[in-house]
Amino acid sequence: MSDHTPIDMIRSCDYDRELASQDPSSAYKETRHRQSQGLSSQLAQQQNAAPEVLEDKYQRDIPPDGGYGWVCVACVFWINAHTWGINSSYGVFLSYYLSHDVFPNTSALSYAFTGGLSISCALLVAPLATYLIPVYGTRLVLNTGVFFETLSLIGSSFATQRWHIFLSQGVCFGWGMGFLFVGSVGIIPQWFSRRRSLAMGINAAGSGLGGLIYSLAVGSMIPRLGLGWAFRILGIIACVVNLTCANLLRDRNKDVGSHHKAFDSALLKRPEFLLFLGWGVFSMLGYVAILFSVANFALSVGLSSHQGSVVSALLNLGQGLGRPFVGMFSDKLGRINIATFLSFCCGLFCLVIWVFARSMGVVCFFAILVGTVAGTYWATVTPVLAEILGLRDLPSGLSITWIVLVAPTTVSEAIALVLRDNESQGSVYLRVQIFTGFMYIGATLCLWVVRGWKVGDINRKARLRSATVVGAIDNAVVKMEGFCGTGDEKNNQAAVASSRSDSGSEIKIWSPVTLLCGMVTPKRV
Repeated sequence: MSDHTPIDMIRSCDYDRELASQDPSSAYKETRHRQSQGLSSQLAQQQNAAPEVLEDKYQRDIPPDGGYGWVCVACVFWINAHTWGINSSYGVFLSYYLSHDVFPNTSALSYAFTGGLSISCALLVAPLATYLIPVYGTRLVLNTGVFFETLSLIGSSFATQRWHIFLSQGVCFGWGMGFLFVGSVGIIPQWFSRRRSLAMGINAAGSGLGGLIYSLAVGSMIPRLGLGWAFRILGIIACVVNLTCANLLRDRNKDVGSHHKAFDSALLKRPEFLLFLGWGVFSMLGYVAILFSVANFALSVGLSSHQGSVVSALLNLGQGLGRPFVGMFSDKLGRINIATFLSFCCGLFCLVIWVFARSMGVVCFFAILVGTVAGTYWATVTPVLAEILGLRDLPSGLSITWIVLVAPTTVSEAIALVLRDNESQGSVYLRVQIFTGFMYIGATLCLWVVRGWKVGDINRKARLRSATVVGAIDNAVVKMEGFCGTGDEKNNQAAVASSRSDSGSEIKIWSPVTLLCGMVTPKRV
C-alpha cells in the first residue's frame, strides 16, 4: 500500500515529522507563519477579485423600466417646468425690457447677455454639482438648487439697476437651475432601458410646458401686477414645486456604479465624444437664438407685445407636445437616428418657413412646428450620450458637455442681436434666421458622423463575438480529434489560428469608407 501512497501525503508526513523534531516554540512560529501567508494570499485574491465582481454586478444590473421610476419622471418633469420653463419665459421679459427701458442706459446687447448668462451659469456649475453628488448625495444638490433659484427670483423683484438683474436673473438663477438640472438629469436613465428615450422625452416636455405656462403668465402679470410681483409669484411657486419634487426623487447610483467625475480628460481623446460635443455647440447656438428672439421677431414684423408673448408661448407649446414623441420614436427607430433627422428638420424649417414668416398665422405656425424639433438636443442628449459612452461614464460625459456648452449659450442671443439689421424694412431678422438654420445643419453633420461610427462599432463587436464563438468551437474540435487520434494536430492548430485571425480582424471604424458606409447604412442606432 505504501508504494501507492500519493506523493503529497508523503511530503505532508515528512513535514509533520520535521515539525515534531523541532523545538515546540519554533514549530508553533513556523505554523503561524504559514497560516498568515495563506491568509494574506486569500485576502489578496479577494481584493483582486472584488473589482471584477463589482464590474460584473454593474454590467448585470437591469433597470426596473418603470415602478418608482415613473414617480421620478414626474418629479423631473415638474423640475424642468420650473427651471428651464421659467427661463424660457425670458423672451417675454426681454421684449418688455427692450420696449419699456426698465433699466436706463442698458443696451439691448446687455439684456441679451442676461438671458444667455442664466443658461451658461447653469452649465458652468455642473462640475461642482457632479462632484458634490457622490460626496453629499443627490438630495442636497437638488435642495441647493431650490435655494438659489428662489433667491434669484425674489431678488430680481427688488432690482433697480442693471447689475442687480445680471446677478439675480442671470447668475443666481443659473446656479439654481444648474444644481437642479445636473442633480436630476442622470436619474431617469438609471430607471429605464427599453423606454429610456420616452421617459427622457417626457422629462424634456416639462420645460416646454413650463415655458408655455409662464410665458403667458408673465405676459399677463407684468401689465396687471407689475414686474416686481411677477418675479415674486414665480419665486414662490417655483420654491414649493421644486422643493417637493427634489425630496421625492431617488437615484440608483450605487446600483449602476456611476462614475461622478467632474472632468474626465480621457473622454476628450475619443473622436465620437468630440463630435457629440460639436453637435451640442451648434445646436445651442441655434436653439438659444430661436428661444429668445421669436418674441421680439414678432414685434419686428408689426405684431403687438401681447402677440409676441403668444408666439413665445406657442413655441414652448410645440416643445411640450413634441418632446415626448421625440423620445417615443427614438426608442423605436434609434436614438442617434432621430436626433440627427430632427436636428436637420429644425434647420430646414428656419430656412424655409421662418425666413418668409410675416403674418401672425405664419409666425404662429412656425413657432409650433419649430418648437417640436428645436429642443431635440435637450430631449435626446442623455440617451444619445448613453449610447456613446455607456451608463457608467454618463455623469462624467455630461459634466464635460455642460462645460463646453457654456460659451455658445452665453453668446448665442448676443450674436443674434448683433446680426439684426434694424434699418431693413421687414427683414430685420433675416441674417439671424440664416445663421440659426445653418447652425442646426452643422449640428446634423456632426451627429451624422457619430452615427457612422456607431454602426461601425456595432459591426466590430458583432464580429468579435462571432470570432470568439468560432474559436471556442474550433478548439473543441481540435481537442476531440487529438483525443481520438485522428487528423494532423499541427495542421489543425494552424487552421484554428488562421480562422481566428480572419474572423477577429479589427475593423477600422474611423476610416472614411467605413464611416461613409455606416452613415448611409439603414440601421437602428
